[in-house]
Order: sequence, then structure tokens, then C-alpha cells
Amino acid sequence: MAIESVRQHFKQFNREQDVKEFDTSSATVQEAADTIGVIPARIAKTLSFRGEGERAILVVAAGDAKIDNKKFRQRFGFKARMLSPEEVLDQTGHAIGGVCPFGLKNDLDVYLDESMKRFDTLFPACGSSNSAIELTCEELSAYASAKEWVDICKGWESEEIEAEKVKSHS
Repeated sequence: MAIESVRQHFKQFNREQDVKEFDTSSATVQEAADTIGVIPARIAKTLSFRGEGERAILVVAAGDAKIDNKKFRQRFGFKARMLSPEEVLDQTGHAIGGVCPFGLKNDLDVYLDESMKRFDTLFPACGSSNSAIELTCEELSAYASAKEWVDICKGWESEEIEAEKVKSHS
């Protein structure tokens, strides 16, 4: 089971007990936000793309961010093509709805999008459609063995989100 591989992954950091399982679905950004009780932007979604050759690459971005195809191509040198659900499972070991950069089946390159840096903590999935863990950006980067931070998303820099962020800190 994928959540077990994620728990095993977090054992090396003594954080396996921080993986939360819910009674309700956290498979989509909105469901995860509703289940956890945060704005959708604070859900760290993991997107799977065809990389060079047979290997996929993973991009973790804020829940409200969308891939900017032009920025993606400029950064990686190829067109952003998402994997099919079967390919995602084959490459990551996680099914759609629980995909995360932890406890992966294969050694994949993980990139973190700048859209997440505006939050103190985010909530990535943990291998199942009803799991998550709360992590800082630094923890996310370390635990995912991320290659680097990239700026390849759009649609997330709105005043509405900034207002929500301020409200959640008061």
C-alpha cells in the first residue's frame, strides 16, 4: 500500500506519526482543503509529467497554481505532457488522488514551484486519497529530495489569496 511506503519514508526523519489519515477524501485539492480545514492554495499538489526518456518528473505546486506551458518549456526544454493515471501509478507507486514526492517506487526528479513559498506550511498527500502531512517549504524540499525550486506556474498571485493568508495569521 502506497501510504505505507510514505510512512516508511518519513521514518528516517522521525515524522511517520505526523502522516494523517482522514475519514473523508482528500483526493482533490478542494476535498483536501475541506477535509483539513485550510484554503485550497495550501494544498501542495504533485503533478506528474513525461520527462526525458522513460522517466517522469514531478512538480509540486500550490493548490491554486496552474502549469504555465511557456514557462515549463523554457525551464525543461520540452512540452508539459501529463502522465496517464496508469503511468503515474507505474512511475510513482501512488494512485491519482494520493500522489506525492515521498516513498516513490522509482527515483524521480522532484521540482518545487515558487507558488508554495508564500505559506508557512502546506499539506501534500501521503500516498492515499485520504492522507496528508503538514510541512514547511524547507521540510518539503528536504523530505522530497527536491532538485530545485522553479517558477513554472501561473494563476496564483491574486489579492484574494493574500487576503486569506493575512486572515489565517490573525
